[in-house]
Amino acid sequence: MNLEIKHIEEMDKHYLFLTGEIDVYTANKLKDALLPLTEQEAAEVIVDFSQVDYIDSIGLGIFIGALKSTHKNKSFIKLVGMIDRVRRLFKITGLDEVISIEESTREEAK
Repeated sequence: MNLEIKHIEEMDKHYLFLTGEIDVYTANKLKDALLPLTEQEAAEVIVDFSQVDYIDSIGLGIFIGALKSTHKNKSFIKLVGMIDRVRRLFKITGLDEVISIEESTREEAK
């Protein structure tokens, strides 16, 4: 499966809408879209997971890298709209304790 990424910028907020699967085949595409946004000082990056039905350990690693980048650049990342199966992986790995995860979608996060 592919991963589609739609980016919308509103002021210093960046919304990434992900559709598909995040795995070894799509991880570089996600990394190329996400990391430059987290490298912008004081940027807020909101990633909508509502159309993501699978993520593997490579994909989780992308978000660890993004989190490190936000700390370095005083930016912020929030993940929204995860289905239970995907959210469970973040919980099992403990990433839900270090990355802001909300059940809301982009529209509700405003």
